[in-house]
This record gives sequence, C-alpha cells and structure tokens, in this order.
Amino acid sequence: MTFEEILTKVREMAKGYDVSGTNFLAVQMNLTGKNGGVFYVEIKDGRVSIEPYEYNDRNCAITISSDNFLKLIDGKLDAVVAFTLGKLKVDGDIGKALEFANLLK
Repeated sequence: MTFEEILTKVREMAKGYDVSGTNFLAVQMNLTGKNGGVFYVEIKDGRVSIEPYEYNDRNCAITISSDNFLKLIDGKLDAVVAFTLGKLKVDGDIGKALEFANLLK
C-alpha cells in the first residue's frame, strides 16, 4: 500500500471516530519503511483533520513502520504491545498517544 493509499484509508476511518470527548489532540505520524511518510491527525472543535504535513505544535509524534501501522489500524497489532516491543516510539505526551490509540479501536 502506498503512502497516499494509507492516508486515504486513515481519512476514511476518521469519519467513524467519536471525537465528542476530545477537546484538542494533535498527533504527528512518522511512517518509516518503503511506503513511509509524515502526516498529522488533529482533533479540534469536534472535527478531525488529517494532512500530509509535519505538525510543529503537536501533543506527540509517533514513529512506526508503515507495515506495523497498517496492522495497528486493522486491529492486528495493539498499540501498547507495539510500544512495549519497540515497534512504536512516542516523542512527547504518552497519555495523548494512548488517547489517540483508543480512537483507532
């Protein structure tokens, strides 16, 4: 799956996110590997924005291979397990990363 296809898939998934309890969340995703790239997910004012850019005022940045990210969003890899095994790295607020992971479920 190309980076653009991954981005499209995440945007489609975001339509089903229940963000009613989230005031503000900004997470930058750094996907590594063959089909890697950078995008951010911002939740603000009850809306979800997903754009292929870096986000400087983010709560956290998550670095994961594109293959493991696909497993994560398909429910085949748990975020906490991925973090524990070193497959997922968090730079910034780990609590916000967990909040984001819960949205993906």
